[in-house]
Amino acid sequence: MSVYSHGFARVSGAVPTLRVADPAFNTEQTITLLRRAADDDPALVVFPELGLSAYSADDLFHQDALLDACLTGLGQIVDASVGLRPLVAVGLPLVVGDGLYNCAAVIRDGEVLGVVPKSYLPNYREFYEQRFFAAARDAPTDTARVFGRDVPFGADLIFEAEDLPGFALHVEICEDGWVAVPPSTWAALGGATVLANLSGSPVTVGKESYRKSLSAAHSARLLAAHIYVAAGFGESTTDLAWDGDALITENGTLLARSEQFAMDDQIITADIDLDRLRQERMRMISHRDQIGDHADDLKQLRRIRFSFGGPGGSDSILRRTVPRFPFVPADSADRDERCREVGNIQVQGLAARLRSTGIDKIVIGVSGGLDSTLALLVAVDTFDRLGLPRTNILGYTMPGFATGTATLARSHRLMNSLGITGEEIDIRPSCEQMLADLGHPYSRGESVYDVTFENVQAGERTSHLFRLANHNGGIVLGTGDLSELALGWCTYGVGDQMSHYNVNSSVPKTLIQHLIRWMIASGAHSPETTEVLVEILGDVISPELVPAGEDGAIQSTEDTVGPYELHDFFLYWITRFGYRPSKVAFLAEHAWGDRDRGPWPEMLESGKRNEYDRATIEHWLGVFLKRFMNNQFKRSAMPNGPKVGSGGSLSPRGDWRSPSDASVRAWLDQLGR
Repeated sequence: MSVYSHGFARVSGAVPTLRVADPAFNTEQTITLLRRAADDDPALVVFPELGLSAYSADDLFHQDALLDACLTGLGQIVDASVGLRPLVAVGLPLVVGDGLYNCAAVIRDGEVLGVVPKSYLPNYREFYEQRFFAAARDAPTDTARVFGRDVPFGADLIFEAEDLPGFALHVEICEDGWVAVPPSTWAALGGATVLANLSGSPVTVGKESYRKSLSAAHSARLLAAHIYVAAGFGESTTDLAWDGDALITENGTLLARSEQFAMDDQIITADIDLDRLRQERMRMISHRDQIGDHADDLKQLRRIRFSFGGPGGSDSILRRTVPRFPFVPADSADRDERCREVGNIQVQGLAARLRSTGIDKIVIGVSGGLDSTLALLVAVDTFDRLGLPRTNILGYTMPGFATGTATLARSHRLMNSLGITGEEIDIRPSCEQMLADLGHPYSRGESVYDVTFENVQAGERTSHLFRLANHNGGIVLGTGDLSELALGWCTYGVGDQMSHYNVNSSVPKTLIQHLIRWMIASGAHSPETTEVLVEILGDVISPELVPAGEDGAIQSTEDTVGPYELHDFFLYWITRFGYRPSKVAFLAEHAWGDRDRGPWPEMLESGKRNEYDRATIEHWLGVFLKRFMNNQFKRSAMPNGPKVGSGGSLSPRGDWRSPSDASVRAWLDQLGR
């Protein structure tokens, strides 16, 4: 259960306190912080730019005493690294040939693997680096003599781990990451997945937010992880201030950040997902196209291969947040924005379909459940924006053999409060006729509630809706959601799987629940409508096709197929990233296990914090895999509907193309192993 066994690599950024022009003190601080960081078993520890001398040493960089002391300090750090697992990147001024270079030395287990000189030396405003240093392009050699041996020297080095698949490090220094085409851009195209930036970077107003934007955007554009570490307390404040900013980002997401302006040493740590980066790079054809455009140049990159010497530690606690609800942002402001955006996408999709067909009426089945409620609310918003009367929305509630009194009443109250045309059609007579025609035991008075009994009702409802659409000159608005399509929890053909247009087709159940909660909180609807919405959210998710048992308990969808909150979790990681089932189970245990994983949207959880142990997670993951693979034929024939999120769609015309007769064995075998 080690994080390293599931495609993660732990990385750390270390910000030591230091003294200007005191390499002995700075070396001691660096070694102390390195040993602290190593206790967490990271693969990489990154220190700031010129951390052995201090960035703000100015003309003292040309003093031999300082340079000698820095080199001595580097030797002590190399010795201290013996027996430690991580790669270490430390900054120092280093003489190579006749030039002085602003360098990062990359060390592991008592050896300097390579030295990276800074490529772009700022010489404007408060920066005077060209006064002190030579640039990487000026180096007459591609090796540096360090402690009696020649080591690779240059900005073109990629450090590749032979025993941690997908870990390939490139190092650059401060300004290199701020220019139009950073050296790490070429390295990422050449295969580097982990990009480290050793920075000095004095702080000014607005720079903190800009650094975050720069790091996040850089990691997103290059489909990489980015570790940025700036100088902190102890740098000269003669004319500048230093905040010790350190960030770890991955493909646009901030994983960890230091405390700004701390006066003590700091270490930030996060587990980067190498599998995610690999999967994204496989999918992004444009990324591969650009690699092809520059193939000859990329072949010139030098690769330094090394081994960590083992599979990594046994820590099973991920140093990153794994959201319980991957389709729903945890931050309240982000959730509100997501809900607005999803609603607008749904409304625009339906509005465009009505405009293109010239039809101004829709027919919708209103069950009093979550899915039909959201679809109805989208329809109302669409008709309001188009200037069409709500009475052109023809809502039908169609009670069957197991429809509850409360559910039926809610359907009518919802339709009436929204001002649509609401009607009731009792489908039981037509269902009884069909069951009799089939010779079903129910028609002989037997209490047989099998799949035929259920699907006769689902089919009758949809058949009525299509004929009602013909009769009234409208289109049937679908209500089924993404989660049901993934599980195949829908009746194929003339059933709830089919419609003329489905605004919910790529909205998962967990997001539907929150969209309705968001609408309640926004006050967009009347008190009467809001009251009904609250009741709908509080009820059990049920198709109401099988009569209640002797104990009065109604049919529960989640008792049959499993909790939607878990299935939506599985759906996201398997379809969006193609992860192995074992990794999905590992992530699920991290998110849903018995440890405090907050903060989570309490509204989503109805005030309770659900927990699932490993056995439960693996059971329902097995159910998900079987149902998902076995029900592709339903998705292959799904109706049109708008894609609403980056989590994806299961439309065969969009995100998901899969054979209907594929085997699930490889996935189940992998989960079993």
